[in-house]
Amino acid sequence: MNSQRRDRFTGWGWRSILCAVALTAGAVWPQESDLTKMSLEDLMSVEVTSVSKKVEKRTEAAAAVYVISAEDIHRSGATTIPEVLRMAPGVQVARLDANKWSVTIRGSSGRFANKLLVLIDGRSVYTPLFSGVEWETRDVLLSDVDRIEVIRGPGGTLWGANAVNGVINIITKKAQDTQGGELTARAGTEEGGLALRYGGTWGDHGAFRIYGKSEHFNAARYSDGSAADDQWNRAIGGFRLDWESKEDTLSVLGDAYGLDSSQALLMSFRTPPYSRLRERDGSYSGGSLLARWTHRASEESELELQAYYDRAVEHAPEGEYRDTFDLSFQQRIRLGLKNDFIWGLGYRLVTEHLEESLAVHFEDRKADYQLVNLFLQDELELTKKLRVWFGTKIEFNEFTGLEIQPGIRAAYVPDEKSTVWAAVSRAVRTPSIIESEGSLLTKTFPGAMLTLFGDDDFEAEDLTAYEAGYRIAPSQRLALDLALYYHDYKHLRSFDFRRPQAEFRPLPPHLVVPMVIGNAATAEAYGAELGVDLTPTPWWHTRLAYTWSEVHVQVNPKVFDPLTHLLDGDAPEQQVYLQNLFDIGDAWEFDTILRYVDPLPSLGISDYLAMDARLAWKPRKDLEIALVGQNLLAPHHEELASSFVSSLPTEVERSVTAHVSWTF
Repeated sequence: MNSQRRDRFTGWGWRSILCAVALTAGAVWPQESDLTKMSLEDLMSVEVTSVSKKVEKRTEAAAAVYVISAEDIHRSGATTIPEVLRMAPGVQVARLDANKWSVTIRGSSGRFANKLLVLIDGRSVYTPLFSGVEWETRDVLLSDVDRIEVIRGPGGTLWGANAVNGVINIITKKAQDTQGGELTARAGTEEGGLALRYGGTWGDHGAFRIYGKSEHFNAARYSDGSAADDQWNRAIGGFRLDWESKEDTLSVLGDAYGLDSSQALLMSFRTPPYSRLRERDGSYSGGSLLARWTHRASEESELELQAYYDRAVEHAPEGEYRDTFDLSFQQRIRLGLKNDFIWGLGYRLVTEHLEESLAVHFEDRKADYQLVNLFLQDELELTKKLRVWFGTKIEFNEFTGLEIQPGIRAAYVPDEKSTVWAAVSRAVRTPSIIESEGSLLTKTFPGAMLTLFGDDDFEAEDLTAYEAGYRIAPSQRLALDLALYYHDYKHLRSFDFRRPQAEFRPLPPHLVVPMVIGNAATAEAYGAELGVDLTPTPWWHTRLAYTWSEVHVQVNPKVFDPLTHLLDGDAPEQQVYLQNLFDIGDAWEFDTILRYVDPLPSLGISDYLAMDARLAWKPRKDLEIALVGQNLLAPHHEELASSFVSSLPTEVERSVTAHVSWTF
């Protein structure tokens, strides 16, 4: 952080934080109440499944894992999954416009952030078209979320390719836990929506729920104050069925969505004027169906079979019709007294039908892509306090062939209050369809066109990660979680500018300046992530998340690439997230969130401090009325600018929203 920015942050940033904390603390009357619903000791013992593909205590997991609970989501006042993810240390969330976000972990941000694997109830929502997540199309009813498990660092040993910098697993509640009805509505200056859910039982061992919601979001604004024409509407609906006996569990989940959005882009044309602002309307739809059967022969033996189908359709104006079929099996068995062994097999078939536009071209518009994988993991209990995990994922994919992703982790638990862990692992990101066989017209000039070309020889990006962490809960009022990491990247994506070539079609004659995707870049990244939970009084809980990260990129000097070095500045160096939760008696809640984010030099984005606040009243146990204000410290601010797609940067505006929730 340079001295000018440090002075500005320490000058007004910390004063704002301290002032807000003092005001919120002084605004409440200290009364006894059950604020957190759990002691910090209980919170440190929350169970997770995403680290080892089995149930284990979060405190004893040998990974940088953070859990966002259902209560955390509720008290945040957030209405979208990306906004919820801001509270996890190490997660970098930025809003590009009214309907698009960048969500990444440990650097490499952007609309097409490509090193993060996201799961919803075990179903991958990673798109092979551009290697990323279309967050605007991926949603659930937030009140149905049981928890979100956020793993910072590679998860390729268990989850496979593309789980490079992290894994986010969104886990919804069992149908048994959502009985009865819930009606929620919200209306405000920037958004509004309505949602309805109902759950019941079937037979002696079954339960179900059905839900639906519709919401709209107003347009963001440009820096000159004009509307950005990026308003959008979204509707989703779905169901969940659960049946459970002493030894078997069967779950069936389904959903469907529809989305209409707009975006203003600087489009490139071959005739004057070569760059024109055009409003681009997009429509998205799709759905999924998942079935999972689990058989527990004993506490040490379990097997699981899962299958899902996912359909995605996009018109924006390029078209994509994608069908994904996925089948996986895993088994956990106990080998003697010291070994807990898990292994599994998987198969995935992705069928793509792509529609081109004037700017985008694909060599193969209809294609099938297959993925076959095997994973093995052995947990060895060396002593009662020391455990070691050895594992690897072996995959075969259509783009780069065979990929092996081994890893070793260890956790030392000297007592019930603390854990020390360390890990070394490898993870890869396989090419997207655009990177391997697509082309994109990026810029036009008088008599010339700059065009990005994919390369079918593009290799998988490679990460070797070294991690270590320490967790401690010295008292029932304080818990600390620190993670340190060093990432060594090889074969990163680069952009090789080649010699211009003359072309005579389409007319008029012109030069094509080729920019070919390659693997000529390397990088190192290192940083620290700190999470603090503190309960000063029974009516006040505070949560701090601090992230510091450095990324340094190098490109082979034999390649002329003026773009890749910009990755040094496309993610914030420091982030601070401070949340204060106050209970005012039994009927009122008052919560505040302060977020500081460092600038993004390569994108021209300044640092900013934002504040959200929530005031909720519960006149009855079945009714809650809340008022949520977001980005209250400034009328508007920028969070992100587009790197490749020429869209005008927009600003996030201050908003106030009223929420009403009724359970019956």
